[in-house]
Amino acid sequence: MSGDSDCTRTSPSAGSPSDNELLLDRPKYVCSLSPDLVTKAREELQEKPEWRLRDVQALRDMVCKDYPSLGTCLDDAFLLRFLRARKFDYDRALQLLVNYHTCRRTWPEVFSNLKPSAIKPVLESGFVTVLPHRDPQGRHVVCIRPDRWTPSNYPITENIRAIYLTLEKLIQSEETQVNGIVILADYKGVSLSKASHFGPFVAKKVIGILQDGFPIRIKAVNIINEPRIFKGIFAIIKPFLKEKIANRFFLHGCDLNSLHQNIPPVILPEEYGGTAGKLDISAWNELLLASEEDFLHDFSELVLPCDSSPHDLLVSGDADEKQCDDSLRGMKPQLYYCY
Repeated sequence: MSGDSDCTRTSPSAGSPSDNELLLDRPKYVCSLSPDLVTKAREELQEKPEWRLRDVQALRDMVCKDYPSLGTCLDDAFLLRFLRARKFDYDRALQLLVNYHTCRRTWPEVFSNLKPSAIKPVLESGFVTVLPHRDPQGRHVVCIRPDRWTPSNYPITENIRAIYLTLEKLIQSEETQVNGIVILADYKGVSLSKASHFGPFVAKKVIGILQDGFPIRIKAVNIINEPRIFKGIFAIIKPFLKEKIANRFFLHGCDLNSLHQNIPPVILPEEYGGTAGKLDISAWNELLLASEEDFLHDFSELVLPCDSSPHDLLVSGDADEKQCDDSLRGMKPQLYYCY
């Protein structure tokens, strides 16, 4: 499905029977939010149910006018993710959508052949999973455990692919679009050699996706069992973080009581002082792997047209690359010092 054909569907001048038929082909949006979440979306995201489809159409028109070759899905439900992530600011939602595609097209090591079956070894390792219960604010908790990764088995980009697919699955839920997510990262056992794989280049790419290239609201990042070396890791990450996101990082060390102030024990597994039983990764793995066909269909719509390149959408300046190189040269001394 090309961007041009999508834009033809929504063009005000499209009046021929064939074009009208194309319009009818678009899935009709049906809101699945509870009354409480409708109220929350109105108060926190400026989402007005009576204007919702008008806002979606406005964003669709902007895509067709400003980025006719973007090659994006333009269904109501898909575009609504970007509007909610940017509190229904049309311009910011459009930029997020463009960034979303740019990120996917400029990092082939992560986004080529991106499907659950391709990252099955990562899922089976337990590197990333989602806790079975939401927190009191209705947010899913994404649990990341770097100690489960053996660098000799596969590169760090495989871990990033697994995290990305996890977020893609979560954001399909309108409840998650409104409530956002919480991240729990357990750095127990992370060594200097393992940390060195997460250099400035990778850090800049990942943070760029999470902050500006993916339609999800990250409400908190809880770091547990971080070793001294994490000071070096965070020193690499922090320059790329916006102040709002940096303020949502909570470093708990080995203090489970501190963690429980942010995530209640009732939804945490026993490994983190919780009462929800042993950490079980099988349920999430099965859910994600069962979504293979959904991902193949959804990602098939995100096609780079043959007459455009990623740099036509969003150009990454040489200055940024130089900054990244400079940071890379200073990385190892920082890590060794903290270690």
